[in-house]
Amino acid sequence: MLKQITSIQNPLIKEVIQLQEKSRVRKNRELFIIEGQREISLALKGNYQINTILFCEAIISNTKVDEITKSIDQEIELILVSKEVYQKISHRKTTEGIIAIAHCKDLILNNLSLTNNSLILIAEAPEKPGNIGALLRTADAANLDAVIIANPKTDLYNPNIIRSSVGCIFTNQIVMETTNNILNYLKENNIQLFSAALDKNSEDYTLQDYTKATAIAVGTEATGLSKEWLQNSTKNIIIPMEGEIDSLNVSVSAAILIFEAKRQRK
Repeated sequence: MLKQITSIQNPLIKEVIQLQEKSRVRKNRELFIIEGQREISLALKGNYQINTILFCEAIISNTKVDEITKSIDQEIELILVSKEVYQKISHRKTTEGIIAIAHCKDLILNNLSLTNNSLILIAEAPEKPGNIGALLRTADAANLDAVIIANPKTDLYNPNIIRSSVGCIFTNQIVMETTNNILNYLKENNIQLFSAALDKNSEDYTLQDYTKATAIAVGTEATGLSKEWLQNSTKNIIIPMEGEIDSLNVSVSAAILIFEAKRQRK
């Protein structure tokens, strides 16, 4: 018989709220929340382990829930919740009636699976969930081999990142590491590094050769890349600007650089 929860005082409901709101709880429990039909489907396709699915039949039909879960090999507990409970645990204002509790992945360099001619995006210390989400969407659109976040300042499983990425945290290979470890990894694997830099000595990004194994690094709009990246680059590159401002949003810059590399590879 399907389990039902109608009280917001239920211990599981309290745990879901904590996982939505607190990075510390996500880290300690190694669990996070996925909200939305597309996001849950992408997580399952990306081999994320899901323990529990909570759904509200006043919002989503049993047929739709079955459709989402029918191909799952793992055992998942399905729990029916009241509309009041669902509104309490949902993060979005426009909701789809379904939430999952999933296991975090180990986002380490040793888990990366790359080809001999990989194309990688590196983002140093991005903070804004919207920017991280946009970077992941760009990476998915370009079908990059990996996204590496150096010196992360934000929990990847923050619900705002999952929402802004429209589930692309599940479609990309992602690593979160220190600058030093990433630079060593690039050297050991003969991956050339192009660092985006607003510097007079930087070269036009269109004049570079991205057809070999390549990593493209971008920094924050406020401070750019740190000197460790600029000093260890194969080349520092720049997007020529013709207006009054001297920089673009980090996700826009990354998209321009990545799709130039993709153009050359075609």
